Amino acid sequence: MNDITNRTDIEHLIDTFYSKVRKDDLLGPIFDTIIGNDWSHHLPIMYKFWDMVLFSAPGYAGSPVRKHTDIDKKMPMDRPHFDRWLAIWIETVDEMFVGEYADMAKNKASLMANLIHMKIQMSREGFETLN
Repeated sequence: MNDITNRTDIEHLIDTFYSKVRKDDLLGPIFDTIIGNDWSHHLPIMYKFWDMVLFSAPGYAGSPVRKHTDIDKKMPMDRPHFDRWLAIWIETVDEMFVGEYADMAKNKASLMANLIHMKIQMSREGFETLN
């Protein structure tokens, strides 16, 4: 098994991960409601995002915190959602890759899940969220 080394690896990881998420009993309904059947917009954003996170590649322009706090207003997301998302992410990375960038992908995902969950909680409590 090899490490994550390029954009092609990222795309394969993201595609595999989201195929699992879409079938998941807890997460699938959220993604079905928010994204529906047309993933042609979401997947390229995720490719760019993870390419930026892992390899500092340019091209991603977005605010994950704001996006998720907006989604939470339509479909509340709580700790179990973030824990499940992270568990599927780690499982998928571990099935496909091993190495420094695979470890980084898991660590960054954990940090993001915790940050976004915290910001959602703050938003619900009326605190202004940071992006």
